[in-house]
Amino acid sequence: MTITLYTEMDDGLFDALANVKLLVCDVDGVFSDGRIYLGNDGEELKAFHTRDGYGVKALVSNGVNVAVITGRRSAIVENRMSALNVAHIIQGEENKADALSTLIENLGLSADEVAAVGDDMPDTGMYKHVAIKIAVADAHPFVAKQANWITTLPGGFGAVREISDTILHAKGVANEIFGASV
Repeated sequence: MTITLYTEMDDGLFDALANVKLLVCDVDGVFSDGRIYLGNDGEELKAFHTRDGYGVKALVSNGVNVAVITGRRSAIVENRMSALNVAHIIQGEENKADALSTLIENLGLSADEVAAVGDDMPDTGMYKHVAIKIAVADAHPFVAKQANWITTLPGGFGAVREISDTILHAKGVANEIFGASV
């Protein structure tokens, strides 16, 4: 077992994280707590954790591509992910498995180089294309049962940072500083 900043992890899984070249995340329930706030005029609001933002920026600074695949369309997601230099923002995609398969093919990656994180049923399709299947701590039980890693933190409350920190730890660069938090 390897001791990470957050928990103990199987050595094989930890070692596999060193090979990750692409981290693919759902948005609602992973980057946010899954709740959507709607105003009287139809305005949509979501809360994002700045620590997750820092983790994404740290990954990108170390050559790890980050992608989001979400079933909904939102200007908020486009703005937030663009601010974090997320290169692949795929919105309005109900078939996440096909979207991920196409992305992996376009990037010339293998399943061993990709990790996917989700929280609910639509995210599990991505798992068949990746070696590292991650569920956030508060994921639906069906998702958690398919994952080979369940974070200690829930979606919207630092789960993406936990994943980012652990990938960087596996790559041997966990304690470097990569700019300001966002």
